[in-house]
Amino acid sequence: MPSETIEKLYKILDAFEKAGKDKKEIKAIRKLIDDNQLQEALNRIRALNNATSEPPKKKGPRKVKKVVEEEKEDDDENDFDDEEDEENEDEYVEDESDNDEIEEDIEDEENKEDDSDEDSLKEENKEENDDEYEDEQDEEDEEDSNDHPGEDDEEEDYDEMSGWGEEKDEDKVVYKKEEKKHESVYPVKLRDEELEKTYIGLLLNNPKLIVKYYIVFEECYFDDPSLLNIYKSILFTEGGKFTPEIAKQGFNFSVDNNETYKQKQELKYEIGQKNANPEKVYLELRKLCILRKSYLEEPREDIQNQIIDIRDYELYDQMSADEVKAAIVQVSVTQKFKQAVLSEDLTEFLEKGENNLTNGLALPFPILSSVFKGIRKGETMAFAMPSNSGKSRFTIDIAAYTAFIHKKKVLIISNEMSEEKMKLCLITTVLNNPEIQKLHKQKISKTEGELLEFKFRPDENANVKVDEDGFIIQEPKESRKQFVERLKKVSSEFNKTIAVTDWVNSQISNMIYFINITDHTNDELKKVIMNYYYKEKIEYVFYDTLKTDTANIGNGEEIKRTATILSNLAQNFNMFICSTLQLTESSTLPINLTVNDLAVSRTVKEVLDTLCLIKQIMRADLDKYQYSLEEVDTKFFELKKYDDPDERYYACVVDKNRAGAKPKLVFNLNLAYNRWNELGYLRLKDAE
Repeated sequence: MPSETIEKLYKILDAFEKAGKDKKEIKAIRKLIDDNQLQEALNRIRALNNATSEPPKKKGPRKVKKVVEEEKEDDDENDFDDEEDEENEDEYVEDESDNDEIEEDIEDEENKEDDSDEDSLKEENKEENDDEYEDEQDEEDEEDSNDHPGEDDEEEDYDEMSGWGEEKDEDKVVYKKEEKKHESVYPVKLRDEELEKTYIGLLLNNPKLIVKYYIVFEECYFDDPSLLNIYKSILFTEGGKFTPEIAKQGFNFSVDNNETYKQKQELKYEIGQKNANPEKVYLELRKLCILRKSYLEEPREDIQNQIIDIRDYELYDQMSADEVKAAIVQVSVTQKFKQAVLSEDLTEFLEKGENNLTNGLALPFPILSSVFKGIRKGETMAFAMPSNSGKSRFTIDIAAYTAFIHKKKVLIISNEMSEEKMKLCLITTVLNNPEIQKLHKQKISKTEGELLEFKFRPDENANVKVDEDGFIIQEPKESRKQFVERLKKVSSEFNKTIAVTDWVNSQISNMIYFINITDHTNDELKKVIMNYYYKEKIEYVFYDTLKTDTANIGNGEEIKRTATILSNLAQNFNMFICSTLQLTESSTLPINLTVNDLAVSRTVKEVLDTLCLIKQIMRADLDKYQYSLEEVDTKFFELKKYDDPDERYYACVVDKNRAGAKPKLVFNLNLAYNRWNELGYLRLKDAE
């Protein structure tokens, strides 16, 4: 039914109240209108209009009207004193013109209903008529003052209301309205008026939904106060007999007035036209309320901003309310650690040279271990190497390949190497990796040492000073910025390097994220991974190095607990998680490594999908080994000896592989260029 028609009926009832008609009957008619039983309401309005009612007798001095008196003007034609009231109190009800006017209004409403809403009203009356009078009787037992505050004052003002069927400004009853426009305390991302209205409209149209889809007091954070008021009304009135007690705890009663009645009817009509899913609407609003609650309770602005951003998570629509709560906790935990996007600002990092690495700190150049093939989501991998053998460098090599070749987002978690070390290693890897060179299109070779010391060769015929190795010398009084500008003019090698770092900066869809954690627990490690999973949908994670958490340092058996947590994450969220492990310093030949050579408990092997044991083949032992291109082959190759000490060989023993084969491989690597090559299958020369 159109809202203007309903509003007109309410105005007729307002006039009846001012005229001193039966208050209980008026209240019952209001209930019929709220329940959309409009035909019955019209019939009872007509009957009430035709009935005679005795005007209330005056008792003592007349009370001052609170609202109507404030709006009345001092007009002699409308200002009646007490004597005029006594003389005319028997006449105002009998005013035939007023009765005729209301009769016409009622006739108009009946005609409209007969033409437009007859079928829908019959259907509604059939479903709801059985409970109508029972609900009405229950409401009549309540105190009138609770339902319509100020009625006693209005009851004694009947003498002011000649012409009570008319809409004159001086006769109009003014209700206290709720302010609909309000200043929200929430940022734009945490506002959703349409969602709140849909939820309330669904409950008004079907109050039984409150049995399941209620929001407890502790999580009830509506943005619109008027909708919160209606929600309270649903808890105690419309859905009162269906509402669980736990849902009512903490709430007070709603404040009902004419504006509330109108808003309810509008919401029922508007949302009734939609095909909304109650479960989905409820879940979305509850998640939003949880975010609002945490936002208001969090005093730190940086954490507040991250709570707001949870609504932008790529998998937010798939998250449950409990997962949203967990994400909020994850935000707080992740904030504890230093975070960075490792593949960002590489050009600035290299050109400025303002980092701890160039300020005299020793640079460990650990050797990378090995290359895993066929990495798959849902699995956990581990590479074990002796201390200072290149675990972190190998992590960068695999991560860069996954990010730039396979176009995947990657997260590196490190408890050993800093962000600056990792950035320098990343630049070295991207510059020299042949596969990645095909993407950035710069054919160049630069060692990590040259990059660290900012050494570049000049073009031919360039008139510049160079050192004994042929690198351009920075003048004593030349600033780093001035040196950079000069290099751009005289060194193609420098320009190619900058072109590569600029290219890495442009790879925004497949970034390498980095977080450095040292003092942490297993629970914090899990929350860090889940935070990046939900926030960035990262499914490829590298953890360097897998150790026991802070509370269990020195207890080797606890490493299995950490590995189990990572394995569960990989399986439950379809991630690939690769970790590095520590090997003992032993006399075991590299090709004969077993799980017994692990520095931690060997039981960790039980929860891993793949485990590789990697160890350097010493230069003096190179003659004892050979390799083939096929696992079963008749042609074998010698391990070439290099004069360059950075050229090395590593044996890789696959100790566990759920997919099947467990070969023994050999890798050739160059430490300075962080370049790794898989040569083939390794064997001892005297092996059969």
